[in-house]
Amino acid sequence: MAVQTGFSFLQIFSINWEMFTVLFVIVGMGQISNYVVAFILGTEILGKSVRIIFSTLGVCTFFAIGYMVLPLFAYFIRDWRMLLLALTVPGVLCVPLWWFIPESPRWLISQRRFREAEDIIQKAAKMNKIAAPAVIFDPVELQELNSLKQQKVFILDLFRTWNIATITIMSLLLWMLTSVGYFALSLNVPNLHGDAYLNCFLSALIEVPAYITAWLLLRTLPRRYIIAGVLFWGGGVLLLIQLVPAGAYYRLLPYIVMGSLTVLIGIVTLFFPESFGVTLPETLEEMQKVKGFRCGKKSRVSMEREENPKVLITAF
Repeated sequence: MAVQTGFSFLQIFSINWEMFTVLFVIVGMGQISNYVVAFILGTEILGKSVRIIFSTLGVCTFFAIGYMVLPLFAYFIRDWRMLLLALTVPGVLCVPLWWFIPESPRWLISQRRFREAEDIIQKAAKMNKIAAPAVIFDPVELQELNSLKQQKVFILDLFRTWNIATITIMSLLLWMLTSVGYFALSLNVPNLHGDAYLNCFLSALIEVPAYITAWLLLRTLPRRYIIAGVLFWGGGVLLLIQLVPAGAYYRLLPYIVMGSLTVLIGIVTLFFPESFGVTLPETLEEMQKVKGFRCGKKSRVSMEREENPKVLITAF
């Protein structure tokens, strides 16, 4: 948050386009870091019953609300420097959150900081008026975990085995091509007929029912079929735009490209391993056993972990 807010403020004093662009890249790095960290922290702290709500109606809905506020700010503040300042100031209000947001107990356990993790869980239980067990973590398992040599994992480990490398590459393609379609459509809003500010607001508004739909689907359907179906649908609609009369072919070409890429990545998602109703892997070794086109079954150890609150799984 400090990187995003600080460099957003420095953008106000940009003297040329090159300086503005370099600072904007750094701002983007800070922004995506905030988004990913908030998403991971929520999924690690929250229990299974509210994880889907948090990842759809929680994070994404507030993203849409911020998206809707943006054209309102831009409509009343026409100077770009003052607009940047107005959008940067709210970031300062997030500084006090440092003292209120708890650390992830899972991360603390991975760092052998067991006492801190237990204190956070005890505090969460007290706030939720739940009687926490006297022993949250099994001392025997803590001792075994503490005796193990802490394994260092690097980003290149995602490509060391064929199985994990395949899943990683497919995930990268999914994010890349989905982002191409999403941001191309979002940034193309000013070219649509009508008021640019209203179009931007409506573009953000329609995301809210989309997130609600995603939440409902994720509660009951397999993940990869949801992703593939949505991408096929969205890509097909983009491809059908060419049926609308246009004065020049080049106006349709971007939509044809985006539609084709979206349909293509929709096919790729069918090769992802299914995560619906399956105990998710937590280590690199467990990830190596995951295969595509297999739903997988919960192992005996996984079933015991879910039934025994003393083991190393945080459940708020």
